[in-house]
Amino acid sequence: MRGLAALAGLLAAAYVLGFIVFAAELDRRPPADVPVADAIVALTGGEGRIAEAYKLLEDGKGARLLITGVHPEVKLASLKRMVHGPVAKFDCCVDLGREAEDTIGNASETAGWVRQHNYRSIILVTSTYHMPRAALELRRTMPGVSITPFPVVQDTLHLDGWWDFPGTTRLLISEYSKYLLTLAHARPLLHA
Repeated sequence: MRGLAALAGLLAAAYVLGFIVFAAELDRRPPADVPVADAIVALTGGEGRIAEAYKLLEDGKGARLLITGVHPEVKLASLKRMVHGPVAKFDCCVDLGREAEDTIGNASETAGWVRQHNYRSIILVTSTYHMPRAALELRRTMPGVSITPFPVVQDTLHLDGWWDFPGTTRLLISEYSKYLLTLAHARPLLHA
């Protein structure tokens, strides 16, 4: 019985230590310089993701943009309202993926789109807390494709001093747990 208690204590300590490292390594600022890639992929679900991805498209960092995980009822006009400034490139250079319902689905939808266009490199845009898991899932589905992370940092997410903000703490614990499950290939248990 003592051995089980010791093992449980060791596992709990490893989880807590891993979580602290996970939270500490999350980006606090968007990248200063992003290399040009073949295309850009934005995962829906977080504040600022679509606007940042579209800005990268406008800045010539990729030829096309895939917004993956768009709900079937969301209209193009509402996505255009999320962008600050001109939206002309929406009509020529933005594709909407409407089949993905979670991060695994985003990876699958993105892989199909990348194969269809024969892309070799993408810029991945998602929230900073979601980036480790999203990048891992995409790398699994597209092993030969270069993925440049572009983490979006929301003003409402308190990464410094997260322990003082219960909402941020819950979000980070949830995402860290999902990340661990992804590392362990426990795909049926994961949801975005």
